[in-house]
Amino acid sequence: MRDLLITLIVFGSVPFILMRPSIGVLMWSWLGYMNPHRLTWGFAYNFPFSQIVAASLILGLFFSKEPKKIPFNALTTLWLIWVLWMCMTTFMAIDSSHSAWELERTLKIQMMVLATIMVMKTHARINNLVWVIVVSIGFYGVKGGLFTLVTGGNYLVWGPPMTHITGNNEIAFALVMTLPLMRYLQLETQHRWVRMGLIVSMLLVSVSIIGSYSRGAFLAGSAMALSLILKSKNKFRIGVVLVVLGIIAAAFIPQKWEERMATIQNYEMDASAMGRINAWRFAINLAKEYPVFGGGFDTFLPELFQTYAPVPDDFHDAHSIYFEVLAEHGFVGLAIYLLLGLVTLQNGRKIAKLSKNRESLRWIHNLSSMIQVSIIGYAVGGAFLGLAYFDLYYHLIAIVILMRFRAEQEVAREPEPGARVNIAADESIPQEGGVFAQDEKRSLP
Repeated sequence: MRDLLITLIVFGSVPFILMRPSIGVLMWSWLGYMNPHRLTWGFAYNFPFSQIVAASLILGLFFSKEPKKIPFNALTTLWLIWVLWMCMTTFMAIDSSHSAWELERTLKIQMMVLATIMVMKTHARINNLVWVIVVSIGFYGVKGGLFTLVTGGNYLVWGPPMTHITGNNEIAFALVMTLPLMRYLQLETQHRWVRMGLIVSMLLVSVSIIGSYSRGAFLAGSAMALSLILKSKNKFRIGVVLVVLGIIAAAFIPQKWEERMATIQNYEMDASAMGRINAWRFAINLAKEYPVFGGGFDTFLPELFQTYAPVPDDFHDAHSIYFEVLAEHGFVGLAIYLLLGLVTLQNGRKIAKLSKNRESLRWIHNLSSMIQVSIIGYAVGGAFLGLAYFDLYYHLIAIVILMRFRAEQEVAREPEPGARVNIAADESIPQEGGVFAQDEKRSLP
């Protein structure tokens, strides 16, 4: 029954995607983040739904008459340079044919990011995209939180099978990045029950992160919580709530969870931690040999460990976005990658400053602030997890590009506070109905 339902939803959406490509971005995000087909047991389990949606989206982009101009700024340019550099390092890779497989998968993600930048320019569309991300990933957080409470935290929380967030570390990492987006929606919604549902969901997601037993997620979550306090207007109240929740959680956390987290300090005694350090040294040694272009995609291979790892037989994956990029794209690629993250944060701060004290741009101020928190979580958690090409990170970059476009465009119409301008009068931004349509038509104060 699940197989038929998902098939009907996907194929039923195709005509709408052809008419309105923005629906294709939402459908692709739902399939990519929630992976609903992995919750089936029949033919749908391995059916190429994402390819069907992507093909429909590309056709829709060609035939749709709505504006598709790409908002160019420093962040857009830097993102494109990063994509081109990944293509270049694949061409110059140790084994270019082997690396090309991973490049193909990465470029599919970047193509969807490009489509997002092209068509998701309105308030309504951006909010709908955030909702899809939150519901898709948050589903596993709520489910995992309930599982942790029922089992007393004695079993690990896992993500959907055969996906990039299957492992306990990966799903916890994705949930850490999603929590700030849930907070944004909770701030924005006018519906009491939706707001209460989001609060309960955030609590369950936090429990799920704890139940993953992920040390990297624990550090990322701590950094995220600190950033959330600093970004909040009510710092003291938020801080007190987090401390109280931490005290309550400590009373129910199993002893083995505490022992697991204690290995962060005593990493020399943990074989897994030492294996990661061996992989990081491998990345440094390989990058010294290939400093400009690195080894190309998927360089962490047992045969290369024999040459470049301090302990040749202790093979591990990258376990760090930074060392992953260093080994695969060289020192130049790592510099571009780090600059991309810094410029994204800088753009977030600029957008937040630009939209501050403007009621019509309150949603942009809140969303940019929460995305900064999410990216800080990604930067800290990514130090211990090899998800340098994770879809969500690049989707957040796309949203930042779109928010800057909207903020600058609307502020340009209101050079001084007090001017009244009708946003809906701009025909360059497609208007549409829906939950947030009235915000698109609202005049600036």
